[in-house]
Amino acid sequence: MQVITDEGARAVAGCDTTAITDALAKRIGAEKFKIWFQNSARFTLAEGYLRIGVANPFLATWLESHFIKDIRAAVESVMGSLPEISFTIDSELSGERRRTPANARPTSAGKAKESPAISIDSESSDAADGLRLSLDTFIVGPSNELAVNAARALIREQQSPFNPLFIHGGCGVGKTHLLQGICNGVTKVRPQTRWLYLSAEEFANQFVLALKTKKLEAFRRRMRQTDLLAIDDVHFLASKPSTQEEFLHTFNTISLAGKQVVLVSDAHPKMIAQLSEKLVNRFVSGMVVKIEAPDFHTRCEICRQFARRMMKVSPGGIESKRMAEVPETVIKFVAERVRTNVRELEGALLKLIAYATLQDETLSLGMAETVLAEHIDRCDPIVHVSDIEAAAGAYFGVTPANLHSARKGRTVSLARHFSMYLTRKHTNMSSSEVGRYMGGKNHATVLVACKKIDEMLQQDAEIHWEGPNGNKIAKARAIVAQLEESITR
Repeated sequence: MQVITDEGARAVAGCDTTAITDALAKRIGAEKFKIWFQNSARFTLAEGYLRIGVANPFLATWLESHFIKDIRAAVESVMGSLPEISFTIDSELSGERRRTPANARPTSAGKAKESPAISIDSESSDAADGLRLSLDTFIVGPSNELAVNAARALIREQQSPFNPLFIHGGCGVGKTHLLQGICNGVTKVRPQTRWLYLSAEEFANQFVLALKTKKLEAFRRRMRQTDLLAIDDVHFLASKPSTQEEFLHTFNTISLAGKQVVLVSDAHPKMIAQLSEKLVNRFVSGMVVKIEAPDFHTRCEICRQFARRMMKVSPGGIESKRMAEVPETVIKFVAERVRTNVRELEGALLKLIAYATLQDETLSLGMAETVLAEHIDRCDPIVHVSDIEAAAGAYFGVTPANLHSARKGRTVSLARHFSMYLTRKHTNMSSSEVGRYMGGKNHATVLVACKKIDEMLQQDAEIHWEGPNGNKIAKARAIVAQLEESITR
């Protein structure tokens, strides 16, 4: 998106947002504008930005994905230029008092979520509102109970019983929610706590910037003089040795001072490829806990909570009875058919609610089956990649950690190649997604692995490898057949 110049910024400041909203209403139609924008969005022009305030992140995502082209066209038709457009959470629209820290930036269109780096000190204890997620809204079930209990113990105790706390799990299972919940919870219990919340990518970017601008000492003071350091997506540090070395020193400084470190990752520390042994040892020295995908009952409760939240801020202030609640039959249908993660669940419900609103129809099981047919087909693979890894690892006598490592021994390579081949065959994951999951490999590596297995299968080649009990020999087709039998039971 084009960022306007100082001259353009003055034009923005002098422009009336009413003209923009009028132009938008003409483009999308009065009915759609009334439903999605009239009482649900607030347009503000300032500092070279057009900011669109909405009640919650889900509405921001919906408006961006469905109306961003129309918004751009409307703005350009009124102003003659295109400013940076951002979506923000408006506390007055959501009906909740929120305060955003001074260093939290509005989210650019295309990235409708919270800022990656938010800090707090003893003089701004209520700035934790900048992190919108808390443990109060976290749905607890068998899949995450241990992680939640660990988080609550960390919040409750002045001196943490474990340091670091390392939380890992698949995408969309609630890791970031839990991490933000810890920051907010600590702030409520001990308002004087100094904490820093940021992603590993932001840590790396700030480190590089500090090196370039010769402000390394200031960077280190900011990172290390905290009572709680919360790092999201720590697997981003893989294959960045200089950043890993800096983070190691940061970790050691905080830990030796008796302060707390909480880390979140998609994978167990030992399964993050190209992560230094020193960091792995530090990470596993505390408590490592996994969050699994939610079970059926937990998914139902997640759906109920999300539906209540959406009804509370229903688009356009609609007060129709049909929007009072999502029927339990629909809740159970969505929870039964969408099993992968929380984001998929919320996306399915958001789609249903939006459809019912725009079509002026009552939510029903029949509607859910029709509207979500394509969504459900894409959501949940018949086989999960963790099942494939476990089967391949057991067959070839290697651990899942070996599959994610940079090791290139024949046995490990064979197990990895068969895992990649079966993952591409039995799931909807792309080559890039498979590569990232398998220890940060690129998509070309996956394509080469799949091609090799294809050639072996065409020839039904005889494959040799070294198993735990000596040399092994098997035909390629027999190996695939046995692995597929294991993962589809």
